[in-house]
Amino acid sequence: MLSRDRLPITLAHSPDPDDAFMWWPLVGLGDDGPAIDTGRFDFELATDDIESLNIASERGQYDVTAISIAQYPSVRERYILTACGASVGDGYGPKLVTLPGVGLDRIRDERPVIAVPGDRTTALASSRLLLGESMRWEAVPFDEIEAAVLDGRYLAGVVIHEGQLTCERNGLEIVRDLGAWWQETRGLILPLGGNVAKRDLQTRGGPGTLAALTNVLRASLEYALEHREASLEWAMRFGRGIDRADADRFVGMYVNRWTLEFGQDGEAAVQVFLEQAHEAGILENPGMVDFARPMVAGGAGVDA
Repeated sequence: MLSRDRLPITLAHSPDPDDAFMWWPLVGLGDDGPAIDTGRFDFELATDDIESLNIASERGQYDVTAISIAQYPSVRERYILTACGASVGDGYGPKLVTLPGVGLDRIRDERPVIAVPGDRTTALASSRLLLGESMRWEAVPFDEIEAAVLDGRYLAGVVIHEGQLTCERNGLEIVRDLGAWWQETRGLILPLGGNVAKRDLQTRGGPGTLAALTNVLRASLEYALEHREASLEWAMRFGRGIDRADADRFVGMYVNRWTLEFGQDGEAAVQVFLEQAHEAGILENPGMVDFARPMVAGGAGVDA
C-alpha cells in the first residue's frame, strides 16, 4: 500500500529554457508554493549542466535527474527512466559544425580532435556512430564550443542546447545534423536526454510510488504547456542571451508530445539507440530498458 508520509524529492535539471519550462510548476514561481497538486511529494529543484548531472547520477546524488540517454546504461541499476520529460530530436538534434568549407570528408580523412559537450553525452555517442571508430574528441563546456571552433582551437565541434539555433548566424557551418542523420538512416527519433528516478523510491515510499511520481511529473508538463506564456517568461531566465523568439522555438523543439510520454515508439527508439551504440563498442550493454510510467486512470500504478 502506498505510504501517505510526505516524501522529499530532489529534482535536478539542466539550466536551459526547455527544462526550466517543464519543472517550475513543481515548486511555483513565488511564495504561494507549487502551481499543481504534487500529491505527497515535496520537490526541491537543482540545476547543473548535463555532463555534471551525468556524473552526479553515478553517485546517486539526486532522486530525480536529467541525464543523457547515452548515460542510462551506466546508471540503470540505481535509476529507472521516467516515461515523461524526455528531450527528443524528431528529425533534428545536436549539430556537427565547422568553419565554412571544411566538410564531412575532410573530418573523416584528417581525424581531427572534435570538441564535444561531455564524455557521457548522447551528442558524443551519436557522433561516434556517425564517424566511426576513428573519431577523436575532447570534452569542452557546451557553451564554449562555438567559440572554440570559430577561433581555430578545434576544426570541428558538436553543439547542443541553444547552440543549435545560433551556430550558423555566428558564422559556423553545419556539417551534419545528427538528429536528421539518425532519422534518415534509421527512420527513428533520436532520444537525446531523459529523466531518471531512483529505484529505491519504491522501497522508501511503498508500491506505486514511481507511478505516482511520474503522474506528478506529467502534470507539471501539462500545466506548463497550458500556461505557456508564464512558462516562457520563466524559461527566458535560462536562455543565455537568446531572445524570446529563439526561446519559444527551442522550447517547441524539445517540449512536445514525446516529452509528455515516450509511448511505444519512443521507448523502442531508446532501446534501438542504446543497443546500436553498445554493438558499436560505445556504450555498456543497456539490457532491456524499463520505464516508470504514469498511474493508470482508475487503477493501480504501473512501474515497468
